[in-house]
Amino acid sequence: MSAVIFHNPRCTKSRLTLGILEEKGIDFEVIKYLENPPSAKELKALLSELNMDARSLMRTFEAPYKEQNLDDESLSEDDLIQAMVDNPILIERPIVKTDKGIVIGRPPENVLTII
Repeated sequence: MSAVIFHNPRCTKSRLTLGILEEKGIDFEVIKYLENPPSAKELKALLSELNMDARSLMRTFEAPYKEQNLDDESLSEDDLIQAMVDNPILIERPIVKTDKGIVIGRPPENVLTII
């Protein structure tokens, strides 16, 4: 089995999730999404697989969320996705994808359901 993890090394939950993958002997690819943010198309695909809307994947307490008034309900799904592309710190993490599914590692043990 292999996995992909959208990872932020500074995030405790992300590091713990990565540790679970290592402990279970899972081969995985690390995408440091702050350095290499997903495109709008990739984010739309992830949201579809997660069965979530863009706002549900956003870290609403991050500065760009407040500074850009992203709580405005009139913003479209595309507007919110573009905000995450432009400010990847807004993307909830970690996201882990395997051939068995996709989850957000909050809590990190969520990853156990797809490995």
